[in-house]
Amino acid sequence: MTTPLELNAVKEQVSAVEWQARVDLAACYRLIALHGWDDLVFTHISAKVPGTEDFLINPFGLMFHEITASSLLKVDLAGTKLMDSPFEINPAGYTIHSAVHEVRHDVNCVIHTHTAAGVALSAQEAGVLPLSQQSMFILASLSYHDYEGVALREDEKARLQSDLGETSFMVLRNHGLMTCGTSIADAFLMMFTFQRTCEIQLMAQSSGARLINIPQSILDGAQAMISGTMRTTGMGGALAWPALLRKLDQHMPGYDA
Repeated sequence: MTTPLELNAVKEQVSAVEWQARVDLAACYRLIALHGWDDLVFTHISAKVPGTEDFLINPFGLMFHEITASSLLKVDLAGTKLMDSPFEINPAGYTIHSAVHEVRHDVNCVIHTHTAAGVALSAQEAGVLPLSQQSMFILASLSYHDYEGVALREDEKARLQSDLGETSFMVLRNHGLMTCGTSIADAFLMMFTFQRTCEIQLMAQSSGARLINIPQSILDGAQAMISGTMRTTGMGGALAWPALLRKLDQHMPGYDA
Protein backbone atom coordinates (compact mmCIF):
# COMPACT_ATOMS: atom_id res chain seq x y z
CA MET A 1 0.00 0.00 0.00
CA THR A 2 1.31 3.43 -0.92
CA THR A 3 0.19 6.28 1.29
CA PRO A 4 1.67 9.72 0.53
CA LEU A 5 1.57 10.79 4.16
CA GLU A 6 4.12 11.43 6.84
CA LEU A 7 1.98 10.69 9.86
CA ASN A 8 4.29 8.80 12.18
CA ALA A 9 3.92 11.42 14.89
CA VAL A 10 0.10 11.42 15.05
CA LYS A 11 -0.03 8.97 17.95
CA GLU A 12 2.20 11.30 19.95
CA GLN A 13 -0.02 14.32 19.17
CA VAL A 14 -3.30 12.93 20.45
CA SER A 15 -4.68 11.54 23.70
CA ALA A 16 -4.79 7.82 24.42
CA VAL A 17 -8.59 7.78 24.10
CA GLU A 18 -8.47 9.56 20.75
CA TRP A 19 -5.83 7.13 19.48
CA GLN A 20 -8.00 4.17 20.48
CA ALA A 21 -10.95 5.74 18.65
CA ARG A 22 -8.71 6.18 15.60
CA VAL A 23 -7.62 2.53 15.71
CA ASP A 24 -11.21 1.29 16.04
CA LEU A 25 -12.47 3.58 13.27
CA ALA A 26 -9.66 2.55 10.90
CA ALA A 27 -10.53 -1.07 11.69
CA CYS A 28 -14.18 -0.33 10.90
CA TYR A 29 -13.23 1.10 7.50
CA ARG A 30 -11.21 -1.98 6.70
CA LEU A 31 -13.98 -4.31 7.88
CA ILE A 32 -16.37 -2.53 5.51
CA ALA A 33 -13.85 -3.16 2.70
CA LEU A 34 -13.31 -6.76 3.79
CA HIS A 35 -17.05 -7.41 3.55
CA GLY A 36 -17.26 -5.77 0.12
CA TRP A 37 -19.48 -2.89 1.23
CA ASP A 38 -17.15 -0.07 0.14
CA ASP A 39 -17.66 2.09 -2.95
CA LEU A 40 -14.16 3.00 -4.17
CA VAL A 41 -13.23 6.19 -2.26
CA PHE A 42 -16.86 7.18 -1.68
CA THR A 43 -19.18 6.78 1.36
CA HIS A 44 -17.93 7.45 4.84
CA ILE A 45 -17.81 6.52 8.50
CA SER A 46 -17.33 8.97 11.33
CA ALA A 47 -16.60 8.65 15.03
CA LYS A 48 -16.57 11.29 17.73
CA VAL A 49 -13.32 12.17 19.42
CA PRO A 50 -14.18 11.12 23.01
CA GLY A 51 -15.03 14.03 25.26
CA THR A 52 -15.44 16.53 22.40
CA GLU A 53 -17.85 17.52 19.64
CA ASP A 54 -15.14 16.95 17.02
CA PHE A 55 -15.19 13.85 14.86
CA LEU A 56 -12.89 11.63 12.81
CA ILE A 57 -13.62 10.78 9.19
CA ASN A 58 -11.84 9.32 6.17
CA PRO A 59 -9.43 11.38 4.06
CA PHE A 60 -11.17 11.84 0.69
CA GLY A 61 -9.17 9.92 -1.90
CA LEU A 62 -8.05 6.88 0.07
CA MET A 63 -9.66 3.48 -0.46
CA PHE A 64 -11.16 2.00 2.68
CA HIS A 65 -8.56 -0.79 2.82
CA GLU A 66 -5.79 1.88 2.89
CA ILE A 67 -7.06 3.81 5.88
CA THR A 68 -5.00 3.80 9.05
CA ALA A 69 -5.47 5.32 12.48
CA SER A 70 -2.98 8.08 11.60
CA SER A 71 -4.51 9.01 8.25
CA LEU A 72 -7.98 9.82 9.58
CA LEU A 73 -9.02 13.47 9.47
CA LYS A 74 -10.11 15.27 12.64
CA VAL A 75 -12.69 17.98 11.97
CA ASP A 76 -15.03 20.16 13.99
CA LEU A 77 -18.75 20.56 13.36
CA ALA A 78 -18.02 23.47 11.02
CA GLY A 79 -15.93 21.18 8.81
CA THR A 80 -12.58 22.70 9.73
CA LYS A 81 -9.60 20.31 9.76
CA LEU A 82 -8.00 20.35 13.18
CA MET A 83 -4.75 18.63 12.17
CA ASP A 84 -2.66 19.02 9.06
CA SER A 85 -3.37 16.57 6.23
CA PRO A 86 -2.84 16.66 2.47
CA PHE A 87 -6.37 15.32 2.08
CA GLU A 88 -9.74 17.01 2.30
CA ILE A 89 -13.06 15.80 3.68
CA ASN A 90 -15.69 14.41 1.32
CA PRO A 91 -18.20 17.34 1.08
CA ALA A 92 -21.23 15.04 1.12
CA GLY A 93 -19.68 13.14 4.00
CA TYR A 94 -19.37 16.33 6.00
CA THR A 95 -23.02 17.25 5.33
CA ILE A 96 -24.40 13.89 6.44
CA HIS A 97 -22.14 13.24 9.42
CA SER A 98 -22.12 16.75 10.84
CA ALA A 99 -25.93 16.75 10.60
CA VAL A 100 -26.12 13.68 12.83
CA HIS A 101 -23.41 14.70 15.30
CA GLU A 102 -24.90 18.19 15.72
CA VAL A 103 -28.14 16.86 17.21
CA ARG A 104 -27.56 13.27 18.33
CA HIS A 105 -25.23 13.49 21.29
CA ASP A 106 -25.92 9.83 22.09
CA VAL A 107 -24.35 8.79 18.77
CA ASN A 108 -20.61 8.22 18.67
CA CYS A 109 -20.34 6.51 15.28
CA VAL A 110 -22.19 6.94 11.98
CA ILE A 111 -21.78 4.52 9.05
CA HIS A 112 -23.09 5.26 5.56
CA THR A 113 -22.90 2.75 2.67
CA HIS A 114 -23.88 2.49 -0.99
CA THR A 115 -24.09 -1.30 -1.32
CA ALA A 116 -26.07 -2.76 -4.23
CA ALA A 117 -28.52 -4.43 -1.85
CA GLY A 118 -28.91 -1.30 0.26
CA VAL A 119 -29.51 1.00 -2.70
CA ALA A 120 -31.89 -1.53 -4.30
CA LEU A 121 -33.97 -1.70 -1.14
CA SER A 122 -33.86 2.09 -0.77
CA ALA A 123 -35.59 2.35 -4.15
CA GLN A 124 -38.53 0.19 -3.01
CA GLU A 125 -41.58 2.19 -1.98
CA ALA A 126 -42.46 -0.21 0.85
CA GLY A 127 -38.97 -0.06 2.33
CA VAL A 128 -37.93 -2.69 4.86
CA LEU A 129 -40.45 -5.53 5.14
CA PRO A 130 -40.88 -7.81 8.19
CA LEU A 131 -39.59 -10.92 6.43
CA SER A 132 -36.75 -12.06 8.67
CA GLN A 133 -35.55 -12.12 12.24
CA GLN A 134 -32.88 -9.61 11.19
CA SER A 135 -35.53 -7.20 9.96
CA MET A 136 -37.08 -6.96 13.43
CA PHE A 137 -33.95 -5.23 14.74
CA ILE A 138 -34.13 -2.71 11.91
CA LEU A 139 -37.86 -2.06 12.16
CA ALA A 140 -37.52 -1.36 15.88
CA SER A 141 -35.68 1.91 15.15
CA LEU A 142 -36.00 2.82 11.46
CA SER A 143 -36.43 6.10 9.60
CA TYR A 144 -36.42 7.22 5.95
CA HIS A 145 -35.02 10.31 4.23
CA ASP A 146 -36.11 11.22 0.69
CA TYR A 147 -33.47 11.73 -1.97
CA GLU A 148 -32.51 15.36 -2.63
CA GLY A 149 -29.51 14.80 -4.90
CA VAL A 150 -25.88 14.57 -3.78
CA ALA A 151 -25.82 15.78 -0.17
CA LEU A 152 -24.00 19.06 -0.67
CA ARG A 153 -26.57 21.63 0.46
CA GLU A 154 -26.46 22.96 4.01
CA ASP A 155 -30.25 23.29 4.14
CA GLU A 156 -30.71 19.52 3.70
CA LYS A 157 -29.18 18.94 7.12
CA ALA A 158 -32.28 20.13 8.99
CA ARG A 159 -34.54 17.78 7.03
CA LEU A 160 -32.20 14.84 7.55
CA GLN A 161 -32.07 15.60 11.28
CA SER A 162 -35.87 15.78 11.46
CA ASP A 163 -36.30 12.52 9.56
CA LEU A 164 -33.69 10.71 11.67
CA GLY A 165 -35.19 11.74 14.99
CA GLU A 166 -34.07 9.29 17.67
CA THR A 167 -33.74 6.28 15.35
CA SER A 168 -30.67 4.12 14.89
CA PHE A 169 -31.22 2.96 11.30
CA MET A 170 -31.99 5.12 8.27
CA VAL A 171 -32.83 4.31 4.67
CA LEU A 172 -31.66 7.18 2.47
CA ARG A 173 -34.09 6.80 -0.43
CA ASN A 174 -32.46 5.99 -3.81
CA HIS A 175 -29.11 6.34 -2.05
CA GLY A 176 -28.17 3.78 0.59
CA LEU A 177 -28.11 2.91 4.27
CA MET A 178 -27.00 4.60 7.48
CA THR A 179 -26.54 3.38 11.05
CA CYS A 180 -26.00 5.44 14.20
CA GLY A 181 -24.36 3.67 17.11
CA THR A 182 -23.28 4.48 20.63
CA SER A 183 -19.93 2.90 19.73
CA ILE A 184 -17.99 1.98 16.60
CA ALA A 185 -18.51 -1.70 17.36
CA ASP A 186 -22.29 -1.23 17.72
CA ALA A 187 -22.56 0.80 14.52
CA PHE A 188 -20.71 -1.91 12.57
CA LEU A 189 -22.88 -4.74 13.92
CA MET A 190 -25.96 -2.65 13.15
CA MET A 191 -24.78 -2.19 9.56
CA PHE A 192 -24.07 -5.92 9.28
CA THR A 193 -27.66 -6.63 10.35
CA PHE A 194 -29.05 -3.89 8.06
CA GLN A 195 -27.11 -5.17 5.05
CA ARG A 196 -28.16 -8.78 5.74
CA THR A 197 -31.80 -7.66 6.07
CA CYS A 198 -31.64 -6.04 2.62
CA GLU A 199 -30.00 -9.08 1.04
CA ILE A 200 -32.57 -11.46 2.53
CA GLN A 201 -35.49 -9.29 1.41
CA LEU A 202 -34.20 -9.01 -2.15
CA MET A 203 -33.49 -12.74 -2.36
CA ALA A 204 -36.94 -13.60 -1.00
CA GLN A 205 -38.63 -11.22 -3.43
CA SER A 206 -36.66 -12.56 -6.40
CA SER A 207 -37.72 -16.16 -5.66
CA GLY A 208 -41.24 -15.48 -6.95
CA ALA A 209 -42.72 -17.39 -4.00
CA ARG A 210 -45.53 -16.03 -1.85
CA LEU A 211 -43.86 -14.29 1.10
CA ILE A 212 -44.83 -14.62 4.76
CA ASN A 213 -44.61 -11.49 6.88
CA ILE A 214 -43.79 -11.82 10.57
CA PRO A 215 -47.13 -11.31 12.39
CA GLN A 216 -47.67 -7.85 13.84
CA SER A 217 -48.23 -9.29 17.32
CA ILE A 218 -44.73 -10.77 17.29
CA LEU A 219 -43.26 -7.59 15.85
CA ASP A 220 -44.86 -5.46 18.54
CA GLY A 221 -43.48 -7.56 21.39
CA ALA A 222 -40.04 -8.00 19.87
CA GLN A 223 -39.68 -4.37 18.85
CA ALA A 224 -40.50 -3.10 22.35
CA MET A 225 -37.78 -5.35 23.77
CA ILE A 226 -35.26 -4.52 21.02
CA SER A 227 -35.86 -0.78 21.24
CA GLY A 228 -35.19 -0.83 24.97
CA THR A 229 -32.07 -2.93 24.53
CA MET A 230 -30.71 -0.69 21.79
CA ARG A 231 -31.25 2.44 23.90
CA THR A 232 -29.39 1.01 26.89
CA THR A 233 -26.71 -1.29 25.43
CA GLY A 234 -26.55 -0.63 21.69
CA MET A 235 -26.54 -3.69 19.45
CA GLY A 236 -24.07 -5.78 21.44
CA GLY A 237 -21.20 -4.92 19.13
CA ALA A 238 -18.67 -5.31 21.95
CA LEU A 239 -19.25 -9.07 21.93
CA ALA A 240 -18.43 -9.49 18.23
CA TRP A 241 -15.76 -6.77 17.94
CA PRO A 242 -12.74 -8.73 19.29
CA ALA A 243 -13.51 -11.59 16.89
CA LEU A 244 -13.87 -9.15 14.01
CA LEU A 245 -10.47 -7.66 14.84
CA ARG A 246 -8.91 -11.13 14.88
CA LYS A 247 -10.32 -11.73 11.40
CA LEU A 248 -9.05 -8.34 10.26
CA ASP A 249 -5.57 -9.05 11.64
CA GLN A 250 -5.47 -12.19 9.50
CA HIS A 251 -6.70 -10.64 6.25
CA MET A 252 -6.01 -6.88 6.35
CA PRO A 253 -3.53 -5.89 9.09
CA GLY A 254 -1.93 -2.49 9.50
CA TYR A 255 -4.97 -0.39 10.40
CA ASP A 256 -3.41 0.57 13.74
CA ALA A 257 -0.47 2.42 12.20
